[in-house]
Amino acid sequence: MTFRPLHDRILVRRIEVDEKTAGGIIIPDTAKEKPQEGEVIAAGPGARDDSGQLQPLDVKVGDRILFGKWSGTEIKLNGEDLLIMKESDVLGVIEAAGELKKAA
Repeated sequence: MTFRPLHDRILVRRIEVDEKTAGGIIIPDTAKEKPQEGEVIAAGPGARDDSGQLQPLDVKVGDRILFGKWSGTEIKLNGEDLLIMKESDVLGVIEAAGELKKAA
């Protein structure tokens, strides 16, 4: 089954963090918080402004993003836990250090 988000919505796969602390202590599942980092796996075409013009999204498929703790709606698609959220729920795009220098 495939999924195509509409308007300014995106489909996100959470990126799991390490299960150990820097000191080597293993964190149990009950003490873990949900990751706030994810990868965009599908994106809608964008929202329309007041004049009806399509405003494309700033994020694209493959982007690593940071989002709010309670953002999005959790769904299960093809046996995988995913999130659907609006682009406005995205706090920012995580870029590699080399990419930041190019943009500046």
